[in-house]
Amino acid sequence: MRAFITGATGWIGSAVVDELLSTGHQVIGLARSEDAERVLTAKGAAALRGDLDDLDALRRGAARADAVVHLANKHDWGDQAGSNHTEHAAVEALGDALAGTGRPFMVAAALSGLVEGRPATEADASPAFGPDSNRGGGENLALDYVAKGVRTVIMRFAPSVHGRRDWGFVNFLTAAARERGVSGYVGDGSAAWSAVHRTDTARLVRLGMERAPAGTRLHAVAEEAVTTREIAEAIGRSLALPVVSVAAENAGAHFGFVGGFFASTMTATSDATRRLLSWEPSGPTLIEDIDTGAYAMV
Repeated sequence: MRAFITGATGWIGSAVVDELLSTGHQVIGLARSEDAERVLTAKGAAALRGDLDDLDALRRGAARADAVVHLANKHDWGDQAGSNHTEHAAVEALGDALAGTGRPFMVAAALSGLVEGRPATEADASPAFGPDSNRGGGENLALDYVAKGVRTVIMRFAPSVHGRRDWGFVNFLTAAARERGVSGYVGDGSAAWSAVHRTDTARLVRLGMERAPAGTRLHAVAEEAVTTREIAEAIGRSLALPVVSVAAENAGAHFGFVGGFFASTMTATSDATRRLLSWEPSGPTLIEDIDTGAYAMV
């Protein structure tokens, strides 16, 4: 297949590009800059200049491809409403371009906010609808295109997609530990995150693109629940720093924007995903990555 990928030079997207190219697929990556274009072409992928606000570029990329893998998101924590509206418009533009083709439309989504009091499953629908909701209601909007002849597949990623050179949540927690001189967790540290290694995630995206039926929700989850205290203790070991509890009311000041996430449980199962695609994660665990220095030099 020729896949059009948004976020093709991002943390997950760059691994997906490598996975697809190594398994015989072709890639067209959305490139926001000349540097991104050079990175993609050096790998053997094609590049299409544009960004998520360039809806014409999104439509052109989708029209040139056999599959669309939508991974990009602005993640502008200072303008979450703007990010949500951009996501809604991008999903709509891509979905419209694919309508009636039967082609795969892989759409990135999050695990947070789906359910309370238990791990989320693939059967749990997102409660977010419309451009003013979380991630612009992109998951439900994309699923609407199943009825319009699109093979939509939702990819829900664990809050920690980890690995060496990760610049996501665990990177920010590590930076906070360096700055504060202690590795903290919130409250009693019983809040927990699901986790998955980046290479396992990329392989799951490929499998879903190749084989998942229309309307499928996939969970990129290798470890169902890693407690925030375990994460903080591993960061403390890797940086040789003491580990302390941070009161919930001080989490924002101590950790920055990631504090609210670190105080929350965000967990899910992936049983249905594994059965459907025979996907078995094989990468290091989150704690193994931290202990072996994946974040110590970031």
